[in-house]
Amino acid sequence: MTKISSKLNRRQFLRHVGIGAGAGLLATQNITRALATNAIEQDSGTQLTKDDLPTAFSDEHLSFKGEAQPAAARCIVPTIETRLFASSNVGGSDERNELALERLACAGFKVDNPAITKRQYLRFAGTDSQRASDLQNIATGAIKAPKLLLGVRGGYGAVRVLPMVDWSTLGRIMKERGTILAGFSDVTAIQCALLAKGSMSSLAAPMLYSEFGKTKPDQVSCRQFVEALTNSNLTINIADASLTSVNLPSILTNSEPKTLTGTMWGGNLSVLSALAGSEYLPRIKDGIVFLEDVGEQAYRIERMLYDLYLAGVFKGQQAIVFGALSGSGEDSYDKRYDVATVIRQLHQLTGLPIYSGMRFGHIAQKHSFPLGATCQISTNTAGGYQLMFSDYPTIKADAILVEGLWQ
Repeated sequence: MTKISSKLNRRQFLRHVGIGAGAGLLATQNITRALATNAIEQDSGTQLTKDDLPTAFSDEHLSFKGEAQPAAARCIVPTIETRLFASSNVGGSDERNELALERLACAGFKVDNPAITKRQYLRFAGTDSQRASDLQNIATGAIKAPKLLLGVRGGYGAVRVLPMVDWSTLGRIMKERGTILAGFSDVTAIQCALLAKGSMSSLAAPMLYSEFGKTKPDQVSCRQFVEALTNSNLTINIADASLTSVNLPSILTNSEPKTLTGTMWGGNLSVLSALAGSEYLPRIKDGIVFLEDVGEQAYRIERMLYDLYLAGVFKGQQAIVFGALSGSGEDSYDKRYDVATVIRQLHQLTGLPIYSGMRFGHIAQKHSFPLGATCQISTNTAGGYQLMFSDYPTIKADAILVEGLWQ
């Protein structure tokens, strides 16, 4: 891929890439922000799903009245072959989807199938067969595998399409093409099936509607998304366990922590526990299990962990890594029964070292990272730990203008 040096202002860019009439209305920054803010205000009374929770009371509700408008945004010509897959909830706002699509294009991602953001069947982003076809058409060869497969949003619904996709063939084709599938939350079901039956890695990362369609996307999450897409030796340092629980050490172990190397796999705890006992849950020898969730009380977290424990999921694993367990709340029976108590119980049950505070989950400023790739965990000089990843596909950095993701 050749280096892209020419940069266009947003109006020139939209004209150059031929953005349609709907997105053309978003040609200026102030119109874009007004539409997105209006859409969120209209949706404010709707029930939130899990992928909405971290942003429900964020700066998306801030007014831009009286603010000085920024200088004209600069974009690059999109060259990265990108397709969307909508495996779960429907997006609640066409304007928000349009804004996200505009930003992706500005940053260098050429989305081939933007129309899928308009599908809806009941609460889902299309019928089961439609949502499965986003991936199955690649497995059959009807559609060429892109470089990036980006999830639209989470919520619920991915589990319904799992039997309708040829994961083995899809994984083989993605591996040959070096395709990166990115998402989190309910998309964990897709990522697990792809790894379990297709032996293919994916990327735990922000999604179209959930992040890039915000009025103000989180710049740290955007930068870390691009870092994980482009760095073949991604390194993440964790200083403390606070994102999991302030009452835990960063490393919970019975002996001196050792450097571990294995395949990192997992994702959203609720989704993983629902897959327990199925053919779609990976069986990874000497693996490292990653877990995160949002809006679950401590006893519910423990119940799901016991689902995995009793199903034998933690047998043969080297360690467990916890990301954010955000919005867990207090136990109505006993406030002392908290996340730290639950994780200490898991440590006692499994005997595995547990690393907490990984900066990923339903939170802002998260670090994207590969699932199904090789991960080395070691202690760092700050008293925390370090994760180093290898053996996963990447994209050339000069094809991406990271600032386009939040302009």
